[in-house]
Amino acid sequence: MIYFDNSATTKPYTEVLDAFVKVSSDYYGNPSSLHQAGGQAEKLLSQARLQTAKLLGVKSSEIVFTSGGTEGNNLAIKGAALAHKGRGKHIITTTIEHASVHNAVKQLEESGFEVTYVPVNAAGQVSSADIKKAIRKDTILVSVIHINNEVGSVQPIWEIGQMLQGFPKIVFHVDHVQGAGKLPLDLYDCGIDLCTVSGHKFHGLKGTGALFIREGVNISPLFSGGDQEGRKRGGTENVAGMVAMAKALRMSMDLQDKKSAHLKQILGRIRAGLEILPEVIIHTPVHSAAPHILNFSIEGLKAEVFVHALEQKGIYVSTTSACSSKRHAPSKTLLAMGVPARLAESAIRISLSYDNRLDEAEILIKAVSETAIQLGEVIK
Repeated sequence: MIYFDNSATTKPYTEVLDAFVKVSSDYYGNPSSLHQAGGQAEKLLSQARLQTAKLLGVKSSEIVFTSGGTEGNNLAIKGAALAHKGRGKHIITTTIEHASVHNAVKQLEESGFEVTYVPVNAAGQVSSADIKKAIRKDTILVSVIHINNEVGSVQPIWEIGQMLQGFPKIVFHVDHVQGAGKLPLDLYDCGIDLCTVSGHKFHGLKGTGALFIREGVNISPLFSGGDQEGRKRGGTENVAGMVAMAKALRMSMDLQDKKSAHLKQILGRIRAGLEILPEVIIHTPVHSAAPHILNFSIEGLKAEVFVHALEQKGIYVSTTSACSSKRHAPSKTLLAMGVPARLAESAIRISLSYDNRLDEAEILIKAVSETAIQLGEVIK
């Protein structure tokens, strides 16, 4: 099997699974309990929080553990909106956000908030100048994805953050789910107030994640419960999952330093191989793009048919984001980039991990070429 769907989810590292089993078996006490077993679990949770914070370059008190990207984005956006609605109900985001951001702000619109969706250019990138133009006196939140999950376009987070320094009452949220372990992001230097990561995107376990909340930034909790997670997220903590996630983040960031060039080489080979195929139209920009995502279309072929045809050859890719792939709707990201609907409906996403190899790229290129010809003949 050749797995090129790592933006949907990654294979957990063996060491991560071992850590989860060890903690689940030996340190299963509730970290809120007063007895020794609870104290041991609490110590492990604190260590996982400290390690996660250190890897992200922030304070441990600024890390709130969550169940993943969707919860983290909802807690950040709805939590900030509810906490600051007294001074305004205007939110700014982009037209290419993940569904967990897009649908969260849509739900807020139903509750009386106003949302401005800033457009992107043909490369799938938003302009900090356009965001600035959208700011109003009642703007309380700006939410921008770091790396778009469908095409891999990288947004100018630093420029946006620097611009927002002139608007200190606006909370700046960044969805860093596709960037963690792949592309560095200095949360302090970029002026980020809230930042989301998800464990299963960097070889951790599903159901694990973290939200960075900058010291002094106030958000309202979505879950009513106990005092866990600084009263930002009630409920018994997933100690084993968070220990495993911290390990996965450390291992992924080690590989980021060691194998980033290797990842770029593989993606570059795939791009070069697909570019020469007359049937292929590549949507991912050449510049300011992530090192692990490539999006392309083959005109006239349905994406889901192509995905299953490659699966028959032992190659796993995807269409749009995993959260939206079963709706059979054109990619809203590609439509926002100005891609015609007929091409957006045939879009394929390739997403790599550090485990992928260069020879797999060669196999993929050959398979795409052969499959395009075979399916093209069928529909003629």
